[in-house]
Amino acid sequence: MKRVKTTMGLLAIASCLAVPALASADEAFGNVDNGRKIFQEGKGDVPACQSCHRLDGLGDDSQGTPRLAYQVDSYIFKQLKDFEANRRTDDTMFAMNDVAKGLSEQDKRDVAAYVHTLKTPYLGSDLEQLKKDGVEVGEPYKGKMIVEYGAPDHGVPACKSCHGFHGRSAGRMYPAIVGQNYVYLKHELESFRNGYRKYGTKTLSKDELANKEDNERVNDYMGQMRAVAGHLTDEDIKNIAAFLTVAKPNTPGNPRTPGRL
Repeated sequence: MKRVKTTMGLLAIASCLAVPALASADEAFGNVDNGRKIFQEGKGDVPACQSCHRLDGLGDDSQGTPRLAYQVDSYIFKQLKDFEANRRTDDTMFAMNDVAKGLSEQDKRDVAAYVHTLKTPYLGSDLEQLKKDGVEVGEPYKGKMIVEYGAPDHGVPACKSCHGFHGRSAGRMYPAIVGQNYVYLKHELESFRNGYRKYGTKTLSKDELANKEDNERVNDYMGQMRAVAGHLTDEDIKNIAAFLTVAKPNTPGNPRTPGRL
């Protein structure tokens, strides 16, 4: 049993980073001031990030855009690099691939450093409003069971084995998913599942990437998220997204949110 649990934990519900580790958690990742300017004002033909992700970095369920506030800087940097190289396709707003191509590598680092400083409260999505708007919403209490314990009966490990307590991240290795927007979480989990069904966990060639259809996400390191999402049911996905969007990153016994993720 111990070996099974360990194996499931290693599968990892995450997209591990293919970027070099920094010397320490306190080492500067980029120029925050330049990142703020790009986020709020844009640069050249690149529009301001806030136009889709909002000034506070909380994103927007109506647009399907993710919360960026408090996100792990190295994760943001990797996603921008992947958008630039078309290893990931923006099939929601159809803008991020062009945006990433318009930013230099240092610009990407600066934006990543800035969004990590946005300590906006973990508000998450308004699930009741989403229901009124006709969105199918899962049950947070059911999602909590999967996040904390997994679903061993159909091969799903606990989300917290890589993303930490309530998905608040684990250093610079895995992204924060707590307080993330429901619509975005649901879409990405479905995209990882679609990527698994078509490609499994292999690394795609340039030709395969060029011919990849929308809503197939395959830029996760070693196919970790695809391997996990491939076992998720539709109900699992809705329930996980419902719990994570309303979850808090701190425990009742420790009300202090970690100073740096």
